[in-house]
Amino acid sequence: MSVKTQALVSREVNVLPKLEEITLDALQPDEVLVEIHATGICHTDFSCMNGTLPAAFPSVLGHEGAGVVLETGSKVNHVQKNDKVLLSFDHCRSCQQCDEGHPAYCNEWVQRNFGQKRPDGSVSLATSDGTQLHGNFFGQSSFARHTIVSSASIVKVPSNTRLDLFSPLGCGIQTGAGAILNTLDVQEGKSVAIFGVGSVGMSAVMAAKLRNAKTIIAVDLQPQRLELAKKLGATHTVVGSDSDVVAQIQRISGKNGVDYSVDCAGIPQVVEKALDCLGTRGKGATVGAPTPGVRAGVDVFSHLVMGRQYLGCCEGDSNTQKFLPYLIDAHAQGKFPLEEMVTYYPVNEYERAFKEVKEGKALKGVLLWT
Repeated sequence: MSVKTQALVSREVNVLPKLEEITLDALQPDEVLVEIHATGICHTDFSCMNGTLPAAFPSVLGHEGAGVVLETGSKVNHVQKNDKVLLSFDHCRSCQQCDEGHPAYCNEWVQRNFGQKRPDGSVSLATSDGTQLHGNFFGQSSFARHTIVSSASIVKVPSNTRLDLFSPLGCGIQTGAGAILNTLDVQEGKSVAIFGVGSVGMSAVMAAKLRNAKTIIAVDLQPQRLELAKKLGATHTVVGSDSDVVAQIQRISGKNGVDYSVDCAGIPQVVEKALDCLGTRGKGATVGAPTPGVRAGVDVFSHLVMGRQYLGCCEGDSNTQKFLPYLIDAHAQGKFPLEEMVTYYPVNEYERAFKEVKEGKALKGVLLWT
């Protein structure tokens, strides 16, 4: 049985989506119908809207959904009707990477999250006039009041969970926190530099404090973000436009560089600084997503003689079924104050929400559907 609902439909590249009536297809056996209560706004959505990342149109984006289960497919057994759920990335659950606990590196990750179709090639959404819509974005397309979700994208959470607050865990927040806790595995008492403290970088700051890093250096262009970073755990801040960013970080570290660095921008010049500021046997990770094919320069000799490492980080290398509940528990203990960076918007104010997130006025915007 099909369902009529509303969604933010993106008709073409560089055109703001509009709230329209759409129709959802009948569920397949491994899918779940979810009533969306909140959706985080992520820069990956913007990157697809503006063509930085490849996307098909017309489409429904959104990939940080949270809501309540209304119906489950015949093969779904880990959630049931009325369960509260967070939505995250899709994965096959059967390849080597999924089996070994690294679903963010699933062999089918690109197809399932950016393909905008079901694994069988069908589409799950249509406009009111019957035009097919590209959906299944990250297995969810949660810029909608109701949506069809891949069962692998669903994380069941306790009935008292605040869906509005925790919806952003599905992508940006887990990516920043996971870069620190999973990919880099930052150790207590060590030093870390975080380049770009938007919502992803700010999550990395909070995770570094959670891990008891001794020195946490936030680098950004915006003074207000640097002030918030200090409130959330940064021990030092550096203005990203300064000509001597690397030298400042080396001085702060008290040695030839930091133990760890995280690039949250995906800009080649920033990546290079994030690597240049590493000390001996330092480890750097990139979570920022540039246009595919963009390259950054690497000082190979320095990496060789200093034993530096440079890692990619997708979705914080998160096992969502374990990591999202871990972050919720850390918040309950007062160790992950997510509310400090979330701004809420009724869905009918989505234009203002998108504008303020793009301009940096809102660090992490969340659309409220109910």
